[in-house]
Amino acid sequence: MKVTGASIIIKKLLEEGVEYIFGYPGGSVIPLFDELYNFTDRIKLIQPRHEQGGTHAADGYARSTGKTGVVVVTSGPGATNTVTGIATAYMDSVPLVIITGQVPVSMMGSDAFQEVDTTAITLPITKANFLIKDIKELTPALDLAFHIAKSGRPGPVLIDIPSDIQKALIDERKIVKGDIKNYSPRHDIDDEKINKVYNMLSESKKPLIISGGGIIISEATEILKRFMEKNNIPVITTLMGKGIYPSREELYFDGLGMHGTYYGNYAVQNSDLILALGVRFSDRILGNVEKFAPFAKIVHVDIDRSEIEKNVQPIIGIEGDVKEVLEKFLSFPELKTDFSDWIKELNQQKKEFPLSYEKGKKLKPQYLIELANKYFPEDTIVVSDVGQNQMWTAQFYKFTKPRTFLTTGGLGTMGFGLPASMGAKVGNPDKQVLVISGDGGFQMNIQELITIKRYALNVKILIVDNAYLGMVKQWQELFYNKRYSATPFTDNPDFRAIAEVIGIKSKTLKDWDKAEEIIKELALSKEPMLIHALIDPDENVFPMVPAGASLNEILLNKEG
Repeated sequence: MKVTGASIIIKKLLEEGVEYIFGYPGGSVIPLFDELYNFTDRIKLIQPRHEQGGTHAADGYARSTGKTGVVVVTSGPGATNTVTGIATAYMDSVPLVIITGQVPVSMMGSDAFQEVDTTAITLPITKANFLIKDIKELTPALDLAFHIAKSGRPGPVLIDIPSDIQKALIDERKIVKGDIKNYSPRHDIDDEKINKVYNMLSESKKPLIISGGGIIISEATEILKRFMEKNNIPVITTLMGKGIYPSREELYFDGLGMHGTYYGNYAVQNSDLILALGVRFSDRILGNVEKFAPFAKIVHVDIDRSEIEKNVQPIIGIEGDVKEVLEKFLSFPELKTDFSDWIKELNQQKKEFPLSYEKGKKLKPQYLIELANKYFPEDTIVVSDVGQNQMWTAQFYKFTKPRTFLTTGGLGTMGFGLPASMGAKVGNPDKQVLVISGDGGFQMNIQELITIKRYALNVKILIVDNAYLGMVKQWQELFYNKRYSATPFTDNPDFRAIAEVIGIKSKTLKDWDKAEEIIKELALSKEPMLIHALIDPDENVFPMVPAGASLNEILLNKEG
Protein backbone atom coordinates (compact mmCIF):
# COMPACT_ATOMS: atom_id res chain seq x y z
CA MET A 1 0.00 0.00 0.00
CA LYS A 2 1.29 3.44 -0.92
CA VAL A 3 1.05 6.42 1.43
CA THR A 4 1.70 10.13 1.02
CA GLY A 5 4.34 12.16 2.79
CA ALA A 6 1.59 14.12 4.55
CA SER A 7 0.05 10.91 5.92
CA ILE A 8 3.49 9.80 7.15
CA ILE A 9 3.79 13.05 9.11
CA ILE A 10 0.36 12.72 10.71
CA LYS A 11 1.01 9.06 11.55
CA LYS A 12 4.25 10.05 13.30
CA LEU A 13 2.48 12.73 15.32
CA LEU A 14 -0.05 10.15 16.44
CA GLU A 15 2.71 7.67 17.35
CA GLU A 16 4.36 10.35 19.50
CA GLY A 17 1.10 10.98 21.32
CA VAL A 18 0.81 14.54 20.01
CA GLU A 19 -2.58 15.93 21.01
CA TYR A 20 -2.12 19.53 19.88
CA ILE A 21 -0.25 21.28 17.14
CA PHE A 22 0.18 25.03 16.95
CA GLY A 23 -0.07 25.84 13.29
CA TYR A 24 -0.86 28.35 10.59
CA PRO A 25 -1.59 27.24 7.01
CA GLY A 26 -0.10 28.46 3.74
CA GLY A 27 0.55 27.31 0.21
CA SER A 28 3.47 25.01 1.00
CA VAL A 29 1.66 23.10 3.74
CA ILE A 30 -1.79 22.71 2.18
CA PRO A 31 -1.24 18.94 1.64
CA LEU A 32 -0.35 18.49 5.31
CA PHE A 33 -3.32 20.52 6.55
CA ASP A 34 -5.57 18.60 4.18
CA GLU A 35 -4.41 15.33 5.76
CA LEU A 36 -4.84 16.81 9.23
CA TYR A 37 -8.48 17.45 8.35
CA ASN A 38 -9.05 13.68 8.60
CA PHE A 39 -7.76 13.53 12.19
CA THR A 40 -9.32 16.51 13.94
CA ASP A 41 -10.81 14.14 16.50
CA ARG A 42 -7.31 12.99 17.56
CA ILE A 43 -5.05 15.98 16.92
CA LYS A 44 -6.40 19.43 17.71
CA LEU A 45 -5.14 22.47 15.85
CA ILE A 46 -4.54 25.65 17.84
CA GLN A 47 -4.26 28.37 15.21
CA PRO A 48 -2.60 31.58 16.42
CA ARG A 49 -2.96 34.94 14.73
CA HIS A 50 0.79 35.06 14.01
CA GLU A 51 3.42 32.34 13.63
CA GLN A 52 5.62 33.85 16.35
CA GLY A 53 2.67 33.61 18.71
CA GLY A 54 2.15 29.99 17.73
CA THR A 55 5.78 29.13 18.40
CA HIS A 56 5.69 30.78 21.83
CA ALA A 57 2.42 28.94 22.53
CA ALA A 58 4.07 25.60 21.71
CA ASP A 59 6.94 26.67 23.98
CA GLY A 60 4.55 27.45 26.86
CA TYR A 61 2.87 24.09 26.31
CA ALA A 62 6.23 22.31 26.46
CA ARG A 63 7.57 24.17 29.50
CA SER A 64 4.42 23.62 31.52
CA THR A 65 3.88 19.94 30.64
CA GLY A 66 7.35 18.57 29.95
CA LYS A 67 6.09 17.31 26.58
CA THR A 68 7.36 18.27 23.14
CA GLY A 69 5.57 21.20 21.52
CA VAL A 70 4.79 20.93 17.80
CA VAL A 71 4.62 23.84 15.36
CA VAL A 72 3.49 23.65 11.71
CA VAL A 73 3.85 26.66 9.39
CA THR A 74 4.27 27.41 5.72
CA SER A 75 7.43 28.40 3.83
CA GLY A 76 9.02 31.84 3.50
CA PRO A 77 7.50 34.37 5.91
CA GLY A 78 5.65 31.62 7.76
CA ALA A 79 8.97 30.01 8.60
CA THR A 80 10.86 33.24 9.31
CA ASN A 81 8.10 34.39 11.66
CA THR A 82 8.94 31.44 13.90
CA VAL A 83 12.63 32.35 14.27
CA THR A 84 12.29 34.44 17.45
CA GLY A 85 10.21 31.71 19.08
CA ILE A 86 12.72 29.03 18.07
CA ALA A 87 15.62 31.06 19.45
CA THR A 88 13.71 31.61 22.70
CA ALA A 89 13.19 27.85 23.10
CA TYR A 90 16.79 27.08 22.15
CA MET A 91 18.26 29.41 24.76
CA ASP A 92 16.07 27.91 27.50
CA SER A 93 16.35 24.22 26.48
CA VAL A 94 12.69 23.73 25.52
CA PRO A 95 11.77 20.71 23.34
CA LEU A 96 9.98 21.72 20.14
CA VAL A 97 9.54 20.10 16.73
CA ILE A 98 8.94 22.72 14.04
CA ILE A 99 7.63 21.50 10.70
CA THR A 100 7.95 24.07 7.92
CA GLY A 101 6.68 23.83 4.39
CA GLN A 102 9.04 24.50 1.49
CA VAL A 103 8.68 25.10 -2.24
CA PRO A 104 8.85 21.98 -4.43
CA VAL A 105 12.29 20.35 -4.71
CA SER A 106 12.52 21.21 -8.42
CA MET A 107 12.03 24.93 -7.64
CA MET A 108 14.47 25.20 -4.75
CA GLY A 109 17.21 27.73 -5.41
CA SER A 110 15.17 29.61 -8.01
CA ASP A 111 13.94 32.35 -5.69
CA ALA A 112 10.45 30.95 -6.04
CA PHE A 113 7.49 32.60 -4.36
CA GLN A 114 7.83 32.32 -0.57
CA GLU A 115 11.18 30.52 -0.75
CA VAL A 116 13.88 31.06 1.87
CA ASP A 117 16.67 28.77 3.05
CA THR A 118 14.94 27.90 6.30
CA THR A 119 17.48 25.33 7.47
CA ALA A 120 20.39 27.77 7.01
CA ILE A 121 18.52 30.52 8.88
CA THR A 122 17.69 28.26 11.83
CA LEU A 123 20.88 26.20 12.02
CA PRO A 124 22.42 28.26 14.88
CA ILE A 125 19.23 28.12 16.98
CA THR A 126 18.24 24.45 16.70
CA LYS A 127 19.69 21.24 18.11
CA ALA A 128 19.30 19.75 14.63
CA ASN A 129 17.44 20.48 11.43
CA PHE A 130 16.55 18.53 8.30
CA LEU A 131 15.75 19.46 4.71
CA ILE A 132 13.82 16.63 3.05
CA LYS A 133 14.55 16.15 -0.67
CA ASP A 134 13.32 12.56 -1.04
CA ILE A 135 10.27 10.98 0.57
CA LYS A 136 12.50 8.13 1.79
CA GLU A 137 14.22 10.63 4.11
CA LEU A 138 10.99 11.71 5.77
CA THR A 139 10.35 8.95 8.34
CA PRO A 140 13.99 8.77 9.56
CA ALA A 141 14.04 12.56 9.96
CA LEU A 142 10.78 12.61 11.93
CA ASP A 143 11.97 9.80 14.21
CA LEU A 144 15.23 11.63 14.88
CA ALA A 145 13.55 15.00 15.34
CA PHE A 146 11.31 13.87 18.19
CA HIS A 147 14.12 11.91 19.82
CA ILE A 148 16.70 14.69 19.62
CA ALA A 149 14.27 17.35 20.87
CA LYS A 150 13.80 15.48 24.17
CA SER A 151 17.09 13.63 24.69
CA GLY A 152 20.02 15.02 26.66
CA ARG A 153 19.66 18.76 26.94
CA PRO A 154 16.28 19.41 25.27
CA GLY A 155 15.81 21.91 22.48
CA PRO A 156 14.07 22.73 19.20
CA VAL A 157 14.48 20.63 16.03
CA LEU A 158 13.25 21.80 12.62
CA ILE A 159 12.18 19.75 9.58
CA ASP A 160 11.78 21.61 6.27
CA ILE A 161 9.47 19.61 3.96
CA PRO A 162 8.83 20.67 0.33
CA SER A 163 5.21 20.58 -0.76
CA ASP A 164 5.84 17.93 -3.43
CA ILE A 165 7.33 15.62 -0.78
CA GLN A 166 4.11 16.00 1.20
CA LYS A 167 2.13 14.85 -1.87
CA ALA A 168 4.59 12.15 -3.00
CA LEU A 169 3.77 8.46 -2.61
CA ILE A 170 5.89 5.66 -1.13
CA ASP A 171 5.27 1.98 -0.59
CA GLU A 172 4.83 1.42 3.15
CA ARG A 173 7.15 -1.59 2.92
CA LYS A 174 10.00 0.69 1.84
CA ILE A 175 9.75 3.03 4.81
CA VAL A 176 12.87 2.88 6.98
CA LYS A 177 12.83 3.99 10.62
CA GLY A 178 15.34 6.48 11.96
CA ASP A 179 18.49 5.17 13.65
CA ILE A 180 18.55 6.91 17.00
CA LYS A 181 21.40 4.90 18.58
CA ASN A 182 23.97 7.58 17.77
CA TYR A 183 21.69 10.23 19.23
CA SER A 184 21.23 8.67 22.64
CA PRO A 185 23.63 10.47 24.95
CA ARG A 186 25.09 8.39 27.75
CA HIS A 187 26.65 9.93 30.81
CA ASP A 188 28.71 7.58 32.93
CA ILE A 189 28.84 9.66 36.08
CA ASP A 190 32.28 9.65 37.64
CA ASP A 191 31.91 8.11 41.11
CA GLU A 192 35.34 9.34 42.13
CA LYS A 193 34.16 12.90 41.58
CA ILE A 194 31.00 12.19 43.57
CA ASN A 195 33.13 10.97 46.48
CA LYS A 196 35.28 14.10 46.29
CA VAL A 197 32.20 16.31 46.44
CA TYR A 198 30.93 14.49 49.52
CA ASN A 199 34.31 14.97 51.22
CA MET A 200 34.29 18.65 50.30
CA LEU A 201 30.81 19.04 51.79
CA SER A 202 32.01 17.32 54.96
CA GLU A 203 34.82 19.88 55.27
CA SER A 204 32.73 22.90 54.30
CA LYS A 205 31.46 25.48 56.77
CA LYS A 206 29.33 27.55 54.40
CA PRO A 207 27.95 25.39 51.57
CA LEU A 208 25.35 26.66 49.12
CA ILE A 209 23.26 25.11 46.34
CA ILE A 210 22.45 27.12 43.22
CA SER A 211 19.49 25.47 41.54
CA GLY A 212 18.98 26.19 37.83
CA GLY A 213 16.55 25.29 35.10
CA GLY A 214 18.17 21.88 34.71
CA ILE A 215 16.57 20.84 38.00
CA ILE A 216 13.11 21.56 36.54
CA ILE A 217 13.85 19.87 33.21
CA SER A 218 15.18 16.68 34.83
CA GLU A 219 12.18 16.47 37.22
CA ALA A 220 14.62 16.62 40.13
CA THR A 221 12.88 19.09 42.43
CA GLU A 222 11.75 16.58 45.05
CA ILE A 223 15.07 14.76 45.21
CA LEU A 224 16.87 18.10 45.57
CA LYS A 225 14.59 19.00 48.49
CA ARG A 226 15.36 15.70 50.17
CA PHE A 227 19.09 16.19 49.68
CA MET A 228 19.22 19.75 51.01
CA GLU A 229 16.90 19.08 53.96
CA LYS A 230 18.69 15.88 54.90
CA ASN A 231 21.99 17.75 55.06
CA ASN A 232 20.75 21.20 56.11
CA ILE A 233 22.21 23.00 53.05
CA PRO A 234 20.74 26.35 51.97
CA VAL A 235 19.60 26.94 48.37
CA ILE A 236 19.11 29.83 45.96
CA THR A 237 17.68 29.69 42.46
CA THR A 238 18.28 31.21 39.08
CA LEU A 239 15.37 32.74 37.19
CA MET A 240 14.81 29.45 35.36
CA GLY A 241 15.07 27.43 38.57
CA LYS A 242 12.04 28.95 40.32
CA GLY A 243 9.78 26.35 41.89
CA ILE A 244 12.31 24.82 44.29
CA TYR A 245 10.77 25.75 47.60
CA PRO A 246 11.71 23.51 50.54
CA SER A 247 9.32 22.81 53.36
CA ARG A 248 11.87 24.46 55.65
CA GLU A 249 11.74 28.09 54.59
CA GLU A 250 14.88 28.98 56.55
CA LEU A 251 16.91 27.12 53.89
CA TYR A 252 15.59 29.16 50.94
CA PHE A 253 17.12 32.49 49.93
CA ASP A 254 15.37 33.32 46.65
CA GLY A 255 17.42 34.46 43.67
CA LEU A 256 20.83 35.79 42.76
CA GLY A 257 22.38 38.04 40.18
CA MET A 258 21.42 41.39 38.67
CA HIS A 259 17.95 41.47 40.24
CA GLY A 260 18.36 38.76 42.84
CA THR A 261 17.86 39.39 46.53
CA TYR A 262 20.49 41.07 48.66
CA TYR A 263 20.69 37.98 50.87
CA GLY A 264 20.87 35.61 47.90
CA ASN A 265 23.86 37.47 46.51
CA TYR A 266 25.34 37.67 49.99
CA ALA A 267 25.14 33.89 50.23
CA VAL A 268 27.09 33.49 46.97
CA GLN A 269 29.76 35.99 47.93
CA ASN A 270 30.34 34.47 51.39
CA SER A 271 29.98 30.76 50.67
CA ASP A 272 33.00 28.46 50.78
CA LEU A 273 31.48 25.73 48.56
CA ILE A 274 28.89 26.06 45.81
CA LEU A 275 27.03 23.16 44.22
CA ALA A 276 25.72 24.56 40.92
CA LEU A 277 23.07 22.16 39.64
CA GLY A 278 21.74 22.57 36.11
CA VAL A 279 23.00 26.16 35.86
CA ARG A 280 24.38 28.00 32.79
CA PHE A 281 26.26 30.68 34.77
CA SER A 282 24.97 33.44 32.50
CA ASP A 283 26.20 37.00 32.77
CA ARG A 284 22.98 38.00 34.54
CA ILE A 285 23.83 35.91 37.58
CA LEU A 286 27.61 36.30 37.55
CA GLY A 287 28.08 40.05 37.51
CA ASN A 288 31.83 40.60 37.45
CA VAL A 289 33.04 37.05 36.84
CA GLU A 290 36.45 37.80 38.38
CA LYS A 291 34.78 38.70 41.67
CA PHE A 292 32.08 36.04 41.65
CA ALA A 293 32.03 33.82 44.75
CA PRO A 294 35.56 34.80 45.80
CA PHE A 295 35.80 32.32 48.71
CA ALA A 296 34.00 29.37 47.16
CA LYS A 297 35.09 26.17 45.54
CA ILE A 298 32.58 25.53 42.75
CA VAL A 299 31.17 22.16 41.73
CA HIS A 300 29.25 22.37 38.45
CA VAL A 301 26.80 19.64 37.42
CA ASP A 302 25.21 19.83 33.97
CA ILE A 303 24.02 17.42 31.30
CA ASP A 304 25.65 19.57 28.62
CA ARG A 305 29.44 19.28 28.64
CA SER A 306 29.79 22.57 26.77
CA GLU A 307 28.36 24.50 29.73
CA ILE A 308 31.01 23.26 32.16
CA GLU A 309 34.02 25.62 32.29
CA LYS A 310 32.36 27.94 29.74
CA ASN A 311 31.88 30.97 32.00
CA VAL A 312 33.37 29.90 35.35
CA GLN A 313 36.13 27.47 36.25
CA PRO A 314 34.81 24.86 38.68
CA ILE A 315 37.08 22.81 40.86
CA ILE A 316 35.00 19.80 39.83
CA GLY A 317 32.79 19.51 36.75
CA ILE A 318 30.34 16.60 36.53
CA GLU A 319 28.68 15.85 33.20
CA GLY A 320 25.40 14.07 33.70
CA ASP A 321 21.69 14.23 34.41
CA VAL A 322 21.36 16.25 37.59
CA LYS A 323 18.68 13.90 38.96
CA GLU A 324 21.04 10.92 38.66
CA VAL A 325 23.84 12.89 40.31
CA LEU A 326 21.57 13.89 43.20
CA GLU A 327 20.54 10.26 43.67
CA LYS A 328 24.20 9.40 44.14
CA PHE A 329 24.63 12.27 46.60
CA LEU A 330 21.62 11.04 48.56
CA SER A 331 23.10 7.57 48.88
CA PHE A 332 25.80 8.92 51.19
CA PRO A 333 25.32 9.12 54.96
CA GLU A 334 23.94 12.34 56.39
CA LEU A 335 26.64 14.99 56.77
CA LYS A 336 27.81 15.41 60.34
CA THR A 337 28.92 19.00 59.85
CA ASP A 338 26.73 21.58 61.57
CA PHE A 339 25.78 24.42 59.23
CA SER A 340 23.40 26.12 61.67
CA ASP A 341 25.64 29.18 62.19
CA TRP A 342 25.82 29.72 58.43
CA ILE A 343 22.05 29.43 58.06
CA LYS A 344 21.57 31.80 60.98
CA GLU A 345 23.93 34.29 59.30
CA LEU A 346 21.96 34.15 56.04
CA ASN A 347 18.61 34.51 57.77
CA GLN A 348 19.91 37.56 59.59
CA GLN A 349 20.74 39.10 56.20
CA LYS A 350 17.24 38.20 54.99
CA LYS A 351 15.76 39.92 58.04
CA GLU A 352 17.89 43.06 57.66
CA PHE A 353 17.56 43.45 53.88
CA PRO A 354 14.16 42.06 52.80
CA LEU A 355 12.50 42.73 49.49
CA SER A 356 10.36 45.82 50.03
CA TYR A 357 8.42 48.65 48.38
CA GLU A 358 6.46 51.71 49.46
CA LYS A 359 2.92 50.76 50.45
CA GLY A 360 -0.41 52.55 50.50
CA LYS A 361 0.15 55.39 48.03
CA LYS A 362 0.63 55.07 44.27
CA LEU A 363 -0.38 51.73 42.73
CA LYS A 364 2.65 49.45 42.94
CA PRO A 365 3.23 46.38 40.76
CA GLN A 366 4.75 44.46 43.67
CA TYR A 367 1.50 44.82 45.60
CA LEU A 368 -0.52 43.48 42.67
CA ILE A 369 1.78 40.47 42.37
CA GLU A 370 1.51 39.77 46.11
CA LEU A 371 -2.28 39.95 45.82
CA ALA A 372 -2.21 37.53 42.88
CA ASN A 373 -0.07 35.19 44.96
CA LYS A 374 -2.67 35.45 47.72
CA TYR A 375 -5.79 34.73 45.65
CA PHE A 376 -4.61 32.37 42.90
CA PRO A 377 -4.19 28.65 43.77
CA GLU A 378 -0.76 27.31 44.67
CA ASP A 379 -0.44 25.33 41.43
CA THR A 380 -1.28 28.33 39.20
CA ILE A 381 1.00 28.60 36.18
CA VAL A 382 2.34 32.14 36.06
CA VAL A 383 3.73 33.36 32.75
CA SER A 384 5.69 36.58 32.68
CA ASP A 385 6.80 38.69 29.80
CA VAL A 386 10.21 40.40 29.84
CA GLY A 387 11.41 43.50 31.62
CA GLN A 388 10.50 44.99 34.97
CA ASN A 389 7.28 42.93 35.13
CA GLN A 390 9.41 39.77 34.87
CA MET A 391 11.74 40.77 37.70
CA TRP A 392 8.92 41.90 40.00
CA THR A 393 7.17 38.59 39.39
CA ALA A 394 10.32 36.62 40.14
CA GLN A 395 10.89 38.59 43.33
CA PHE A 396 7.40 38.83 44.83
CA TYR A 397 5.51 35.73 43.65
CA LYS A 398 6.47 32.73 45.77
CA PHE A 399 6.68 29.71 43.50
CA THR A 400 6.41 26.46 45.40
CA LYS A 401 6.08 23.96 42.55
CA PRO A 402 8.09 23.22 39.41
CA ARG A 403 6.80 24.26 35.97
CA THR A 404 4.65 27.00 37.48
CA PHE A 405 6.84 29.96 36.40
CA LEU A 406 7.27 30.29 32.66
CA THR A 407 9.51 33.05 31.39
CA THR A 408 12.17 33.63 28.78
CA GLY A 409 15.58 33.68 30.42
CA GLY A 410 18.31 33.41 27.81
CA LEU A 411 16.88 35.44 24.93
CA GLY A 412 14.70 37.82 26.95
CA THR A 413 11.90 37.90 24.38
CA MET A 414 9.35 40.67 24.74
CA GLY A 415 6.02 39.39 23.49
CA PHE A 416 6.52 35.90 24.96
CA GLY A 417 4.02 36.13 27.81
CA LEU A 418 0.57 36.24 26.21
CA PRO A 419 1.06 33.48 23.58
CA ALA A 420 3.02 31.26 25.99
CA SER A 421 0.10 31.46 28.41
CA MET A 422 -2.17 30.07 25.67
CA GLY A 423 0.03 26.99 25.30
CA ALA A 424 0.20 26.56 29.08
CA LYS A 425 -3.60 26.62 29.31
CA VAL A 426 -4.01 24.18 26.41
CA GLY A 427 -1.64 21.78 28.14
CA ASN A 428 -3.09 22.30 31.63
CA PRO A 429 -6.84 22.85 31.24
CA ASP A 430 -7.53 22.16 34.94
CA LYS A 431 -5.02 24.71 36.26
CA GLN A 432 -5.24 28.45 36.54
CA VAL A 433 -2.96 30.34 34.14
CA LEU A 434 -1.98 33.93 34.89
CA VAL A 435 0.09 36.07 32.54
CA ILE A 436 1.81 39.14 33.97
CA SER A 437 3.01 41.51 31.28
CA GLY A 438 4.26 45.03 30.82
CA ASP A 439 2.63 47.39 28.37
CA GLY A 440 5.53 47.10 25.89
CA GLY A 441 5.73 43.33 25.72
CA PHE A 442 1.96 42.92 25.70
CA GLN A 443 1.62 44.97 22.52
CA MET A 444 4.14 42.82 20.65
CA ASN A 445 1.70 39.90 20.40
CA ILE A 446 -1.55 41.58 21.39
CA GLN A 447 -3.29 39.88 18.45
CA GLU A 448 -3.31 36.61 20.41
CA LEU A 449 -6.18 37.96 22.51
CA ILE A 450 -8.28 36.85 19.54
CA THR A 451 -6.89 33.32 19.83
CA ILE A 452 -7.72 33.25 23.54
CA LYS A 453 -11.29 34.28 22.72
CA ARG A 454 -11.59 31.86 19.79
CA TYR A 455 -10.65 28.80 21.84
CA ALA A 456 -12.26 30.03 25.08
CA LEU A 457 -8.94 29.71 26.92
CA ASN A 458 -9.53 30.80 30.51
CA VAL A 459 -6.31 32.80 30.78
CA LYS A 460 -6.07 35.63 33.30
CA ILE A 461 -4.11 38.68 32.14
CA LEU A 462 -2.55 41.34 34.35
CA ILE A 463 -0.95 44.23 32.46
CA VAL A 464 1.25 46.44 34.63
CA ASP A 465 1.32 49.60 32.53
CA ASN A 466 3.84 52.28 33.47
CA ALA A 467 3.73 53.99 30.04
CA TYR A 468 7.41 53.25 29.46
CA LEU A 469 9.70 50.54 28.23
CA GLY A 470 10.41 50.25 31.92
CA MET A 471 13.63 48.29 32.18
CA VAL A 472 15.40 50.38 29.55
CA LYS A 473 14.00 53.51 31.16
CA GLN A 474 15.42 52.37 34.52
CA TRP A 475 18.91 52.11 33.02
CA GLN A 476 18.49 55.52 31.38
CA GLU A 477 17.47 56.98 34.73
CA LEU A 478 20.36 55.47 36.68
CA PHE A 479 23.20 55.52 34.14
CA TYR A 480 22.26 57.89 31.27
CA ASN A 481 21.30 61.10 33.09
CA LYS A 482 17.56 60.49 32.68
CA ARG A 483 17.76 60.88 28.90
CA TYR A 484 14.65 58.86 28.05
CA SER A 485 15.37 58.14 24.42
CA ALA A 486 12.62 56.06 22.72
CA THR A 487 11.27 54.66 26.01
CA PRO A 488 8.13 56.75 26.78
CA PHE A 489 4.88 55.01 25.76
CA THR A 490 2.51 57.81 26.70
CA ASP A 491 0.27 56.96 23.75
CA ASN A 492 -0.61 53.46 24.95
CA PRO A 493 -4.13 52.41 23.96
CA ASP A 494 -6.90 51.50 26.36
CA PHE A 495 -6.21 47.78 26.72
CA ARG A 496 -9.51 47.29 28.54
CA ALA A 497 -11.41 48.62 25.54
CA ILE A 498 -9.44 46.45 23.10
CA ALA A 499 -10.14 43.34 25.15
CA GLU A 500 -13.84 44.14 25.38
CA VAL A 501 -14.14 44.65 21.62
CA ILE A 502 -12.64 41.17 21.17
CA GLY A 503 -15.09 39.79 23.71
CA ILE A 504 -12.85 39.35 26.75
CA LYS A 505 -14.03 40.63 30.11
CA SER A 506 -11.77 43.42 31.36
CA LYS A 507 -11.30 46.18 33.90
CA THR A 508 -9.04 49.16 34.44
CA LEU A 509 -7.28 49.47 37.80
CA LYS A 510 -5.84 52.78 38.96
CA ASP A 511 -6.23 52.95 42.74
CA TRP A 512 -4.50 51.11 45.57
CA ASP A 513 -7.70 50.70 47.56
CA LYS A 514 -9.48 48.95 44.66
CA ALA A 515 -6.61 46.54 43.93
CA GLU A 516 -7.48 43.68 46.27
CA GLU A 517 -11.09 43.50 45.18
CA ILE A 518 -10.20 43.48 41.47
CA ILE A 519 -7.33 40.96 41.71
CA LYS A 520 -9.61 38.67 43.71
CA GLU A 521 -12.23 38.99 40.96
CA LEU A 522 -9.55 38.14 38.37
CA ALA A 523 -8.62 34.97 40.26
CA LEU A 524 -12.24 33.85 40.67
CA SER A 525 -13.39 34.61 37.13
CA LYS A 526 -14.72 31.58 35.23
CA GLU A 527 -13.78 33.10 31.88
CA PRO A 528 -10.76 34.89 30.41
CA MET A 529 -10.26 38.28 31.98
CA LEU A 530 -7.86 41.20 31.54
CA ILE A 531 -6.85 43.80 34.12
CA HIS A 532 -5.22 46.97 32.78
CA ALA A 533 -3.35 48.28 35.83
CA LEU A 534 -1.96 51.81 35.60
CA ILE A 535 1.01 51.59 37.96
CA ASP A 536 3.43 54.14 39.36
CA PRO A 537 5.65 55.07 36.37
CA ASP A 538 8.56 55.91 38.67
CA GLU A 539 8.76 52.47 40.29
CA ASN A 540 11.99 50.59 39.56
CA VAL A 541 13.32 47.09 40.21
CA PHE A 542 15.61 46.82 43.22
CA PRO A 543 17.90 45.33 44.36
CA MET A 544 20.05 45.77 41.26
CA VAL A 545 23.63 44.89 40.43
CA PRO A 546 24.85 47.20 37.65
CA ALA A 547 26.24 45.47 34.56
CA GLY A 548 29.86 44.43 35.10
CA ALA A 549 29.76 45.06 38.85
CA SER A 550 30.42 42.53 41.57
CA LEU A 551 27.47 40.94 43.35
CA ASN A 552 28.73 42.84 46.43
CA GLU A 553 28.10 46.15 44.63
CA ILE A 554 24.36 45.91 44.87
CA LEU A 555 22.00 48.89 44.73
CA LEU A 556 19.14 48.62 47.20
CA ASN A 557 17.33 51.71 45.89
CA LYS A 558 17.86 54.73 43.63
CA GLU A 559 20.30 56.22 46.09
CA GLY A 560 22.33 53.01 46.22
